[in-house]
Amino acid sequence: MNDTHANSAAQAQQDIADEFAFFGDWSERYQYLIDLGKKLPPFPEASKIDEYRVHGCQSMVWLVPSGNATKMHFEAASDSAIVSGLIALVLRVYSDRPAAEIVATEPSFVQAIGLAKHLSPTRSNGLAAMLAKLKAYATAAQN
Repeated sequence: MNDTHANSAAQAQQDIADEFAFFGDWSERYQYLIDLGKKLPPFPEASKIDEYRVHGCQSMVWLVPSGNATKMHFEAASDSAIVSGLIALVLRVYSDRPAAEIVATEPSFVQAIGLAKHLSPTRSNGLAAMLAKLKAYATAAQN
């Protein structure tokens, strides 16, 4: 595997699509997602506050922004194994990038790896809510 942060958001999305292409069926892909989630860095308990909570997710999700318009960093966590895996993918694509790139990047990896068809409606809504909040933080950083 390559390092966690590819040169660009587009490259990160391509890498994710390539990785998921290795797996024949969705049970393997879900297991991979869960494994990715387990590798997320420890999330500080002190950040598990309502200000950072992503509403619209069935599970508990927190998203903490830092940095500025030049380079934004995100930390996130969830109490759900599969959602933690989704967070790992989202952070690979969007964290440690300029705010303008974050705002401009559509999450094409969701379609590319077939997630759109295999996530429950509540998880899809949660993923959309997480991406919307992340982009809102990036938009605010540009102003």
